[in-house]
Amino acid sequence: MDKRLFLLDAYALVFRAYYALIRSPRITTKNKNTNAQFGFTNTLVELITKQKPTHMAVCFDTHELTERHTDFVDYKANRQETPEDILIAVPDIKRIIKGFNIPVIEAPGYEADDIIGTLSKKAADEGYEVFMVTSDKDYGQLVSEKIKIYKPGYQGSDVEIMGPEQVCAKWNIRNVSQVIDVLGLMGDSVDNIPGIAGVGEKTAAKLLAEYETLENVVANAENIKGALGKKVQEGKEMAILSKKLATIITDVPVEFHEENFQLKDWNREELKSIFAELEFRTLARRLLGEEVAATVTTTGSAASKTSSGKGVQIDLFGNVIGGDVIAAPLQPEAEEEDAPSFPGLKTINDAQPNYKAVTDEKDIKALVEELLPVKEISFDTETTNIDANLAELVGLSFSIKAGQGYYIPCPADQEATRKTLQWLRPLFDDEDKLWIGQNLKYDLLVLKWYGVGLNGAIFDTMLAHYVIEPDGKRNMDFLSEKFLGYKPIPIGDLIGKKGKTQGNMRDVEIEKAKDYAVEDADITLQLKAVFEPLLKKRQVQKVFDEVENPLVQVLTDMEFEGVRIDEEFLKNYSQELEKEAAAAEKNVFEIAGVRFNLASPKQLGEVLFDKLKLDPSARKTKTGQYQTGEDVLLKLAARGHVIADEIIAFRELTKLRSTYVDALPQLINPKTGRVHTTYGQAVAVTGRLASNNPNLQNIPVRTERGKEIRKAFIPRDEKHVLLSADYSQIELRIVAAISGDTNMVNAFKNGTDIHTATASKVFNVAMEEVTKEMRYKSKSVNFGIIYGQGAFGLADNLGISRTEAKGIIESYKKEFSGIQKYMDDMINFAREHGYVQTLMGRKRWLKDINSSNFTVRGFAERNAINSPIQGTAADMIKLAMQKVYTAMKKEKMKSRMILQVHDELIFDAVRDEVQELRPLILENMESALPLPFGVPVVAECGEGNNWLEAH
Repeated sequence: MDKRLFLLDAYALVFRAYYALIRSPRITTKNKNTNAQFGFTNTLVELITKQKPTHMAVCFDTHELTERHTDFVDYKANRQETPEDILIAVPDIKRIIKGFNIPVIEAPGYEADDIIGTLSKKAADEGYEVFMVTSDKDYGQLVSEKIKIYKPGYQGSDVEIMGPEQVCAKWNIRNVSQVIDVLGLMGDSVDNIPGIAGVGEKTAAKLLAEYETLENVVANAENIKGALGKKVQEGKEMAILSKKLATIITDVPVEFHEENFQLKDWNREELKSIFAELEFRTLARRLLGEEVAATVTTTGSAASKTSSGKGVQIDLFGNVIGGDVIAAPLQPEAEEEDAPSFPGLKTINDAQPNYKAVTDEKDIKALVEELLPVKEISFDTETTNIDANLAELVGLSFSIKAGQGYYIPCPADQEATRKTLQWLRPLFDDEDKLWIGQNLKYDLLVLKWYGVGLNGAIFDTMLAHYVIEPDGKRNMDFLSEKFLGYKPIPIGDLIGKKGKTQGNMRDVEIEKAKDYAVEDADITLQLKAVFEPLLKKRQVQKVFDEVENPLVQVLTDMEFEGVRIDEEFLKNYSQELEKEAAAAEKNVFEIAGVRFNLASPKQLGEVLFDKLKLDPSARKTKTGQYQTGEDVLLKLAARGHVIADEIIAFRELTKLRSTYVDALPQLINPKTGRVHTTYGQAVAVTGRLASNNPNLQNIPVRTERGKEIRKAFIPRDEKHVLLSADYSQIELRIVAAISGDTNMVNAFKNGTDIHTATASKVFNVAMEEVTKEMRYKSKSVNFGIIYGQGAFGLADNLGISRTEAKGIIESYKKEFSGIQKYMDDMINFAREHGYVQTLMGRKRWLKDINSSNFTVRGFAERNAINSPIQGTAADMIKLAMQKVYTAMKKEKMKSRMILQVHDELIFDAVRDEVQELRPLILENMESALPLPFGVPVVAECGEGNNWLEAH
């Protein structure tokens, strides 16, 4: 049997796992960040299941200083502080490793790479094929025919296995032993190994090609001509030291007893325990074949709170195409944890609730009489489909007291269901009722298809939690476990696991459906009791009452209306794009002189940089292939390489066709012949609306070909026309208003073009002397600086030198000093209070604002600056939607608001109402949220026979 030993560099993998999810962290019910634990476990499982190792170990660094620190006191001195979340994660990770019965190897005074180097040599001598699992380039010196580097895939990249041939090719050397010579000459900024000042990787490889070893390079320093020879002479002592620092030790006092490293059966109880604590439910089901409930013990402090977000939506269907613990100081506003502490999770078997099924007309009408005097009712629907526009009602549940509730099943005969709903009309029509629900928009939309609505006020627990804790999960099961210590009945127990064989609630017997359905209403009622005081405590009552909760009915009606799609246009446009893509592909092949897979970044890179040699300094990815992203292609195009223009065109054409043009017709609802997007009201942490099926926010607008897709969105018939109304430069107006910067405020007050006004100030010229280029540069600064763009980013964006970019930014900050003050003030406010907020009081909690790791802290600081701006813009459009909607209803208009995209609202307008509707829309948009310092809010409106014309 082949003997395959995998040795894992623990910290290299832990850091990769943590940063891979930093923009959308995994957060437990106790606000613990589990990025590192989750990512590391997945890597471990993937290795075990796919690579089939026979032996394995995980090697850790220790806190003790090593010989390298003795030789060079500044060794690794420039490394950032380890993020607090990683320090907290390491004990969990060691428990996970031990749960898999894999040895954890540490040796005081030595680093993990020394341990791995030693064990690799010993195992290879005993006939093992050894894989060093790491992303650290230094390991190349250890590689042989028996020892290889295994670099796990990262953010979509493939696994890379490097033997001697691959290592030599990467470093442009003849022998892997020269890896340490290269490192000695060039140094290593990661470990703060100095090397020779001014010598880089290519120069080091060139020197070694001639002199073979670092020692020979140093010995021949006098023979090396020019400035390079002088650098080698001056840096030879540091070079020799650097080579020693870079050399991995292979005689660490650790033994390789193969029986200790052999993979064994897992300690299932230990894994079950740690997975429960970390809430790795899916992982537990997949690996252990059983459910685990969250272990709810003591409550975490506010110092363990972490920001979280949702994954980005890419396509129209919403799929993604993402030692001692040093705790951050407690924030004054968040010293107490708001989720209570529970000794364990209860279930329906523990609670023994009183849930009743109400099945006949007499009992239903009696229930209605019983509920009529009740002011607050928790309500939920059971249906056949997660898409409310396709769903049929299966049942309705009501709860007015914790532990009690009622379930009314609805028959498959839809007419009979409509009759049942009519018996409930006295309840639904009561304007004095408060209806409590979790994601009530779904229930309202289902009812709307039956011609029924809720006339009373609503309280949506999902939205309440959203404004209380904008980050993280908010499905009902999660909230129940976190705030009530109660684990609801899993839906899979009733209709089976997700997949083709999964049933729906229509298949479930009434008794089981009753418990599941009423439990939802019961839990929601109890969550309302928890969230109501938290809204006041967190001071977010206003944003809940005025922005989020009232928007539910608006979005319900918009989703119900949908939008008509021009299928014939899309069919023809698809064919047009296909022809253009084929032509672009043909042009690429002709210029390249070879046919290849244009969709393969690897093959494309080889053609551009090996065959055509378009850029001798072309950069490679971590997997060793050339970078061929859009930024690379744009730079090549700017240098006059026509092939790059053709590749960019090919990519755009194929993406537009597959992601949008061919996808939209698939989303047409068979009942209505229209496309009905679903708005995510509680997704984006900034308050922005998201949309799915289709994802309207991603309809392209930056290119002419992309804009054409908007032609597919058309009025419902010839009696209607599309109106499009959007805000003008709203985020910049908000920046001016909340910063109070005099120059920017005055520019908007005077109706001056803001980018021209900025250019005039930055370049110190009269307004009429501002050139098109100056305005373009200033526009980039206006939009970039408040989102953390520095000189490097601006230079790259504008194609100018970093020196020029730095000068523009410094001039901008001088002329618009209020902007810089706003940025500083927001960061300082966040450091003191732990949050920032919008003009309406929407809060963004920033747990990492005082992190000792500057990468993590910098991410929080950028959010401190961005969130009040983006969040205020989100609040404004939501308030505008409500005002416009209310005004249209008051005027009894037949026109309908149908879509919202960023700062734009789209209306299916009756032609005869357009003259009246236009000023109504603009007036209500512009007055939705008045800005400080008198900064005017401006909206513009257009009309057309399709969205593109209207916009």
